Amino acid sequence: MDIAKVEVGGGNIAVVSSSEILIEDVQSALDFMATVQYEACCDRIIINKSLLSESFFDLKTRLAGEILQKFSNYRVKVAIVGDFSVYSSQSLQDFIYECNSGNAIFFLPTEQQAIEKLSMLK
Repeated sequence: MDIAKVEVGGGNIAVVSSSEILIEDVQSALDFMATVQYEACCDRIIINKSLLSESFFDLKTRLAGEILQKFSNYRVKVAIVGDFSVYSSQSLQDFIYECNSGNAIFFLPTEQQAIEKLSMLK
């Protein structure tokens, strides 16, 4: 796992990259969050969707809700970056829309949009 910090508006955003899946279940999400917060001192994180298990995007598994609830509970803002049009599930598209309407979890097409969105948050 590589963590790059982007400084914006007096705060930092962690941009995490990896060649492997980092979040496969709730425990790996908690470990991921703890590692990023410890190593980068950031509570705003950008990750590519490729770092998430594909089961995350199947809402029937309830994995997305459970994982994102942990991010919310620990007050960690996260932007997941990628092309989500590849998923045909209307439920997932609705879920993404609802997340993007909030102020903690975002699904965005580019890293630059994620940086802009997270930089506006306190």
